[in-house]
Amino acid sequence: MLSLTPDLVALVHRVVDDPGPTPGFVPMTDDDYRELAERLLADLPAGSAPWVFAYGSLIWKPAFSSPEHRIAVARGWHRSFALKLSRWRGTPEAPGLMMVLDRGGSCRGLIYRFPDGDPVEAMIALLKREMSSKTTTNRPRWLKTETDTGPVTALAFTADRAGSAYAGRLPDPVVADVLATAVGHVGSCAEYLHNTVVHLEQHDIRDSRLWRLQAMVAERIRTRQARPAALPGVGERNG
Repeated sequence: MLSLTPDLVALVHRVVDDPGPTPGFVPMTDDDYRELAERLLADLPAGSAPWVFAYGSLIWKPAFSSPEHRIAVARGWHRSFALKLSRWRGTPEAPGLMMVLDRGGSCRGLIYRFPDGDPVEAMIALLKREMSSKTTTNRPRWLKTETDTGPVTALAFTADRAGSAYAGRLPDPVVADVLATAVGHVGSCAEYLHNTVVHLEQHDIRDSRLWRLQAMVAERIRTRQARPAALPGVGERNG
């Protein structure tokens, strides 16, 4: 049973104004999205149908309706809370963390086949879902994945370690501290973690690190709520 419950996640929620783009933000234009979509599809092996590898929020909030999905493993990559967020699920004053695929290990997730029709339009929708800046640290690339029915090439969003938002490999206690507190204008990091673990479990995917993290985050939220509020005037000298 999950320790991080919807009730605990709700305790983290608060209304946060959108702080707007960060310094150095260079927005993608419609032409940029179309050019990148066409270039990525041109790099797909001939005769291959386009798929996307989902390891986090794409599982529970996809960019399009897919006609088919499969369990898949990406070797040489792992889930990592290595993407700093000063917007969306964090603020410049209290940045959040989001998962990205980073080098090393392996990752079990799902692959979703692009919908029938124009793959360029589906790719554009996916890129707009995952990228907003030309300087993004979350880079799309084709990966070889393993499924029960054989290898499948799928698009995945991976960490650019030279990117300005790359946080590196952080210790679990540090990650848990951030996930238990960070909130942005679209929601909290605790909500993001909860939704990801719940939907992975629905597909019988158990990520041991995420399971540990959800328990650590739940404990931090409970501990913070149990602390007595400071009494008015405590620490002030009488006049």
